[in-house]
Amino acid sequence: MYRLLIASALALASLPALAEPAQRFPFGEPAPAAKATRTVEVLLKDIAFEPKSLQVKAGETVRFVLVNEGQLPHEFNLGTKAMHEEHQKEMVAMQGKLYSAAGGHQGMDHGQMAGHAQGAEQAGGHAHGGGNTVLVMPGQRAELTWTFRTSAPIEFACNVPGHYQAGMVGPLTIE
Repeated sequence: MYRLLIASALALASLPALAEPAQRFPFGEPAPAAKATRTVEVLLKDIAFEPKSLQVKAGETVRFVLVNEGQLPHEFNLGTKAMHEEHQKEMVAMQGKLYSAAGGHQGMDHGQMAGHAQGAEQAGGHAHGGGNTVLVMPGQRAELTWTFRTSAPIEFACNVPGHYQAGMVGPLTIE
């Protein structure tokens, strides 16, 4: 019952974000997988990415295949350091709302916070509103396809609370 309450609260909290169209960022925008000129597999482990850094070319459309080999839910999020900081605040706020909605139950973990992602998409992930993030449950695969427009200092990161701070972040160089 508790997990159902958590999943329902997360589903409701994510509806406005899902209704928004994918947006364009200074460094690029989401793209259909069919437009990809290259595929890159990224392993999400506890608590690390493999590879630890990525390189792309301006104008290139890359299909990221994300495989969560860890025991925790993880995000793959493209953005600047400031964008990651903002997204982390949103993730912590969502976690706090879930705690309140659950009646103050103890023992909230990342699996409960991210439970809404289970079954959200056939690829095993849950896309957030901007198109630059996907949440991948343990043992699942997901995809994110992106067209990189211009050189910018960006990172790929997991913004599940505490993961970025534990080192689950890497540089993405756009040449």
